[in-house]
Amino acid sequence: MTTTVAPRPTAAPATEAKVRRRWTQHGLLFVAPFLVIYVAFLVWPTLLGFRMSLSSVNIAGTNDHLVGFANYAEAFGDPRMWRSLWNTLVFTVLSTVPLVLLGLAFALLVHHLRFMQWLWRLSFFGPFLLPSAVVAILWLQMIYPPGYGLLNGTLGTDVLWLGDPSVAMWSMVLTTVWWTVGFNFLLYLAALQSIPQHLYEAAAIDGASSWSKLRSITLPLLRRTTALIVVLQLVASLKVFDQIYLMTSGGPQDATRPIIEYAYDVGFTGYRIGYASAISYILFVLIVIVSLVQLRLFRKRAEGLS
Repeated sequence: MTTTVAPRPTAAPATEAKVRRRWTQHGLLFVAPFLVIYVAFLVWPTLLGFRMSLSSVNIAGTNDHLVGFANYAEAFGDPRMWRSLWNTLVFTVLSTVPLVLLGLAFALLVHHLRFMQWLWRLSFFGPFLLPSAVVAILWLQMIYPPGYGLLNGTLGTDVLWLGDPSVAMWSMVLTTVWWTVGFNFLLYLAALQSIPQHLYEAAAIDGASSWSKLRSITLPLLRRTTALIVVLQLVASLKVFDQIYLMTSGGPQDATRPIIEYAYDVGFTGYRIGYASAISYILFVLIVIVSLVQLRLFRKRAEGLS
């Protein structure tokens, strides 16, 4: 007599909701360390700084009384704050344009060179690797000194590059362009190397000139990279501090003092941390607005050309 064994019941397949929930749990476990660090070192300090901007706290942490938006009202009526903000905007405009154009020009040059590309890459990107203190000492001691400086010796002039209010900001722009153009150069070079070569070959077959290839192929395909570089450069220029603080300390006659240095002076020299926090958040809002407007303009332009 043959006995039949009933098949063991199989486990019901996991539902789609259970699978999604399991993946969500695993994902949260993976990102939990990052979230903890993100909240501890970015979100919480941001909220704490905003709370401080609404108080009269000093550098010692005493006199911590809420004053509402009195610090912001004082900042908007502070002529030195407006002067430092104007200096920051001037520096941003003067530095962003050459940093973008020179980054593109250097990348095009290196991309089309067929000999010693490593040397050109190192030459253009090398200064970006230098610390701000090294850059400041180099330009202070070798390039800008009156009388024996390299710049005055080459031009045959005796200009006070950092002592004349009319040229001090231009001097800081020149130093910054030399120092940081390598980053934009590297981004453009990577974007150029990702453009398919067959597009240029097809254009060459059609008899397109080098200028036509640049205008019709290269620049349109670099539009997204240009948008990224412009936004990054605007944010970096609005946050300028290191080189100006080390080389001029905001002088002469506050001609180069950016808004971050003014907030630093108010907070750590005048001991008014609450007021310095309010100035910092004014700059923060300005950076957010500029970034959003710039991204929206590039997006509209891309949609119009597509």
